[in-house]
This record gives sequence, C-alpha cells and structure tokens, in this order.
Amino acid sequence: MTLSVWLGLVGAGTLISFTPGAGAVNTMSNALTAGFRRSLWGILGQQLALLIHIVVVAAGVGLLVSGSPLAFNVIRYAGAAYLVYLGIRKFLQPPNLAEEAGTIGSEGAASMFRRGLWVNLLNPKAIVFFLAFMPQFIQPEEPLLGQYGVLAGTVVAIDVLVMWFFFAATARSFQRFTRDRRGQVFLNRTFGLLFVAVGILLALA
Repeated sequence: MTLSVWLGLVGAGTLISFTPGAGAVNTMSNALTAGFRRSLWGILGQQLALLIHIVVVAAGVGLLVSGSPLAFNVIRYAGAAYLVYLGIRKFLQPPNLAEEAGTIGSEGAASMFRRGLWVNLLNPKAIVFFLAFMPQFIQPEEPLLGQYGVLAGTVVAIDVLVMWFFFAATARSFQRFTRDRRGQVFLNRTFGLLFVAVGILLALA
C-alpha cells in the first residue's frame, strides 16, 4: 500500500469513525456508567467485530451475505432487535447508588466487551460498507495479506482513538448528571431512547 493510498484510507476511516451510530452511543453510555478508562473494554469489543467484518469481506463471504436478501435481513433485524433490547433495558435501569456516590459502576469488563462485540457484529450494513470501502484501498497486483493487515490495523486504530478520546471523553461533560437520582434517570432514558432510535433506523434503512 502506497503512502498516498494509506493517507486516503486514514481520511476515509476518520470520517467514518466520527459518524454517530450504535458504537458511539454504546461508548458514551459505557463512559458514563463505568468511567472513561473502563469504557475501553466496550470499544475493544467493537473493534473485534470490525476485524470479523473485514475478514468476512476479505474471504468473500460478504458477497454472499450482501447478495442474499434473506441472510441480510436476518442479520439486520437481529441487530435492530438487540439494539432495541439494550435501549429498553437502559431506559428502565434504576439509579445506581454507587454511581450517585461518585464511584465507578459495577458492570464487568467482560460484559462491556461482549456488548460492544454484538453491537457492531449484528450490523450487516458494515459488511456491505466494507465491500464498497475496502477495494478502494487494495491493489490486487500486490500481496494481499499485508494490505489487509495494514487496512485492518489502520481502521481499528482510528476507531479506538475516535471512540475513546472523542465519544467517551465527550461523555465526561454529562458527568454532573450522575451525581443525583434525577440526573441518572434522565441519562438512562436518554441513552435508552438513542439505542432504540438507532435500532429502528437499522431496521428501516
């Protein structure tokens, strides 16, 4: 991969990562309930999902998924249902006394990692997107393995930086709402509605 192609990849990857979606909502929610540092676990789960999507597309399976309305719709509606489920659960989540006292939430790293994985994995549009996105930065006449490695490493690195240092950091501005019950209820309902909205958009898009 030449420098000019890689710079184009960096620019496109950055724009994509800054586009709000389920991953951004999940990251901000984790940062508020578990803290800025521990929100990284959810971000890492999202990155594993991205790597799986890249492998699926590189292996040619993505063509089968995007070319099969049944397979595409099964994954799409499963993803939408999962986001709506997360939204309803978040909306109904009661205030956490530990968070009210100013300590970190109790959710484990493994739980955040799994949720991040499924939030990104159950998104068939990501497969279709990578099918359109990846060929622009892959030169067929050159060794493919190294190019896919550079592409995957670049996309993941950019997404980690944007998710953690932009979306998770932005959530800090809402920390004042976690200091009392009313603020926590407001945040839980806000992020619950955001999850539901993204799920509905995924189902209808």
